[in-house]
Amino acid sequence: MATERHDPATGRATTGHEWNGIEELETPIPRVVVFFLTVTTLFAIGYWILMPAWPLGVTYTKGLLGIDQRDVVTRQVEDAAAARAAWTSRIAGASLQEIAADDTLMRHVRETGRTLFIDNCAVCHGTRGTGGPGFPNLAAKAWLWGGEPETIAETIRIGINATNEETRVSQMMAFGRDGILDGTQVRAVAAYVRSLSALPMGAADRAQVEAGKAVFAANCVACHGEDGRGSTEAGAPDLTDAAWIYGSDAQSVFTSIYSGRQGHMPHWEGRLSPVDIKLLALYVGTLGEDGQ
Repeated sequence: MATERHDPATGRATTGHEWNGIEELETPIPRVVVFFLTVTTLFAIGYWILMPAWPLGVTYTKGLLGIDQRDVVTRQVEDAAAARAAWTSRIAGASLQEIAADDTLMRHVRETGRTLFIDNCAVCHGTRGTGGPGFPNLAAKAWLWGGEPETIAETIRIGINATNEETRVSQMMAFGRDGILDGTQVRAVAAYVRSLSALPMGAADRAQVEAGKAVFAANCVACHGEDGRGSTEAGAPDLTDAAWIYGSDAQSVFTSIYSGRQGHMPHWEGRLSPVDIKLLALYVGTLGEDGQ
């Protein structure tokens, strides 16, 4: 009968296995590990019995509790739809002014409108509506077609230069490319336009402002007005503010006048419901407020 050997340093029994003079100690599994293994095994068996667990070809074990997560999610969606219908029906039947005056409805506008905006509009206008090169900054309140809720809703509905039959139509002519103005005139009117916003200019540009004013009066006032403040009827931007869709530097303004511009916004009628368009229109009107 073999005699149990013990490690001389620790006094613990060894397994009898030896590697290069080093003997392996007999180290049993800690009781806490055995305890948790037992508990988790019992939990797994209990779960298999009580809950849906095992696939059986085209079906599965239903479990004694009969819980079906598909039914749970379906009920949750139905409850959410019922809760949403309670306030969307009010929005559907109210005017934009009535909705704007109702703090409870405006809370829904800010929450749901933000989701709609991020899902449908942020790719062009940014998550905060601040736009970017070629896309208007909606938070700046520099409206091309007007900033009243009804006007914003109509713009969303029919789009700009879109395929909707009622779409808003606007285009900046290519004055240089089409030979309406020569290069000298384009540079002069670009200098004048930049002076309307009091942008910093060099001496050479400042010297062309008066000549550019005459070019502007002869070619641009029909859309932008004599004072350069634009026209919401024509979708012509205000040239006197700090909001520039395509850039305010000398080269960008020259390019806009020389080559023309034609922005595009898709129409959302048929893609968004009338209630969603109302929500978006009111939400867009809040951009730039309260740190949004």
